[in-house]
Amino acid sequence: MNEVLTSADVTASTASSLSPSVVPSNLPLISAFLSFALAQFLKIFTTWYKEKRWDSKRLLDSGGMPSSHSATVSALAVAIGFQEGTASSSFAIAVILACIVMYDASGVRLHAGRQAELLNQIVCELPQEHPLSSVRPLRDSLGHTPFQVVAGGLLGCIIAFLMRK
Repeated sequence: MNEVLTSADVTASTASSLSPSVVPSNLPLISAFLSFALAQFLKIFTTWYKEKRWDSKRLLDSGGMPSSHSATVSALAVAIGFQEGTASSSFAIAVILACIVMYDASGVRLHAGRQAELLNQIVCELPQEHPLSSVRPLRDSLGHTPFQVVAGGLLGCIIAFLMRK
């Protein structure tokens, strides 16, 4: 009953409990990051298909096809659903987060991008002597069409499904 633990026992016990890394065993985190990275990578090819030009800047830009934000949050929600079940509080939070992000991407951010486009056009039409004529253009590729949001969401679901154990 009275066991004595040495520092070697404690070290061995701690090392064995910490040996599996947190990141590789965290399915939702890996699924979310992989979905984000793949969606951003795919934007290079969808830009080429649409505009017939290669644009490596699309790796870091927001907006475009597919929505990386939608892919990320949908992968997170689906992976949590697989791991913890759809009745868990974590799944409910992830689904609500996904809905908010996807709504924002196709609503607020899309319209902000369209407004930026119009403002850029107005500034371009200003005379050269106007103080705002030399202002740097606003970013107009902010949001997503509903189709881009759905495509990102499907990508995230597929990645999470393929990543499950």
